[in-house]
Amino acid sequence: MLGIVCEGGGSRTVYSCGVLDFLLEENIIADYFIGVSAGIAFGVSYCSGQKGRNLTLATEYMNRSEYSGLRHMFKRGNRSFYNMDYVYGKVPNEELPFDFDAFKAFPGEIISVVTNVRTGKAEYLPCDRDDRSFMHLRASCALPLLFPEIEINGEKYLDGGVADSIPYRQALKAGCDKLIIILTRPRDYIKRDEPAIRLAERYYRKNPEFVEAMRTRAARYNECVNEIKQLQSEGKVCVFTPKTTFNVSRTEGDPAKLKRLYDHGYKHAEWAARQLKDYLSR
Repeated sequence: MLGIVCEGGGSRTVYSCGVLDFLLEENIIADYFIGVSAGIAFGVSYCSGQKGRNLTLATEYMNRSEYSGLRHMFKRGNRSFYNMDYVYGKVPNEELPFDFDAFKAFPGEIISVVTNVRTGKAEYLPCDRDDRSFMHLRASCALPLLFPEIEINGEKYLDGGVADSIPYRQALKAGCDKLIIILTRPRDYIKRDEPAIRLAERYYRKNPEFVEAMRTRAARYNECVNEIKQLQSEGKVCVFTPKTTFNVSRTEGDPAKLKRLYDHGYKHAEWAARQLKDYLSR
């Protein structure tokens, strides 16, 4: 069973979009797709088979003032750097149509990773393919301090990356014997403790398990990356990592920079095509 695992990283995940579009072009379709934060937010366009949709989103929408900006954090009911009803509502339903029928027909599993604020643990939610407001995606992308908590079935959730930034273990647990893991940081990246951890400790003090997950996030992330490198060296997984992110920040909106990063991902996958196909055929 083929699994695809997509790390988040905000605008840096445009690299992953290039890789995913190449996979679509080669008709490499996962049986199990799992993504975190922007990894699932962009990943659903792979699952709907809409090659090029993410590139259009990145180069024509993400720099718009109605898409993101500090002013949206002061809007009642939004409280996020991103204008959520525009990003998850108007864009996919009206301006850049998302193919809900194709998404619903995707034969594999589609999993969104979220962090339960009460328990501090990761939860792996099958994406609701009838939900045109994308609540599971909103929850997976909800960065602490920069997003409101997203309530689903009576529980409150935030960014899946807090508890499980690279959910390859969950993909293995689900039965995947082939894994394509797409990371959004260069291979030698080492994660440091979050600069805002002290503020987060105060803000989420009523949820100590969630605070502990934030405190240990960097160490757990680095451990996961080391495990993935070992699995790669043993030929058990196929890993894509950008050689550089071209200084693209998490909230980057510059179309030229994003196009360059997308092209990097596409060309990387194109260059590695033979090796990837050899891996999948073994």
